[in-house]
Amino acid sequence: MAKRVLIAEDEPSIVTSLEFLMRKAGFETRAATDGEEALSLLGTFRPHLVLLDIMLPRRSGLELCRLIRADASLAETRVLMLTAKGGHRDVERGLEAGADDYITKPFSTQDLVERAKGLMAAAGSASGEGQ
Repeated sequence: MAKRVLIAEDEPSIVTSLEFLMRKAGFETRAATDGEEALSLLGTFRPHLVLLDIMLPRRSGLELCRLIRADASLAETRVLMLTAKGGHRDVERGLEAGADDYITKPFSTQDLVERAKGLMAAAGSASGEGQ
């Protein structure tokens, strides 16, 4: 069964690129263009990984990350912040909110895929789930 990736990003061209990249890597994807839509998809799609922009309309990525971490049913969901906010304090805030990793835009597509796979492999082995 393919691992599921939720892309929470409000820039349509980035959503298109990320969907293509993640599908090419063998993942099933869904996309949300604002925080409320992402929150809804968390409950129905049950992603293994969320690629999360910090600056989303209707609910910030930081708030979403905190909500993911507060929900026991999403304990195995990994969060990779993927954002233009690359200052030291921005990274600290993302990690303090519960992100597992943080990548700034622009990013290497190869690096993104490798880090996504690594996060999901770590989650699967921690829960006893296979690849």
